[in-house]
Amino acid sequence: MVLEVALIDVLPGHEDAFAAAYAQGRPVLASTPGCRSVRMTRGIESPSRFVLLVEWDTVEAHDENFRGTERFTQWRALIGPHFAGPPVVEHYTDVTV
Repeated sequence: MVLEVALIDVLPGHEDAFAAAYAQGRPVLASTPGCRSVRMTRGIESPSRFVLLVEWDTVEAHDENFRGTERFTQWRALIGPHFAGPPVVEHYTDVTV
């Protein structure tokens, strides 16, 4: 399993519109083959900052099944107009003990 973490800063005053756009676009992302779960959080101290957490089977599932498809185009068309800048996106794996 791979965790995608996207730090998203939205334009001040666009927070509610961004959250509504996320709600509309979430099914597009969540129904992607290889997507295990999707969660969006919002900053308390920084209410214009959101963190998207997506669990994928693999990084390739994210890149090939989502980013390289029309799904990503639909997703970005919904949420992108609210971005204050490009999101910072990284992938993580669990640390095993």
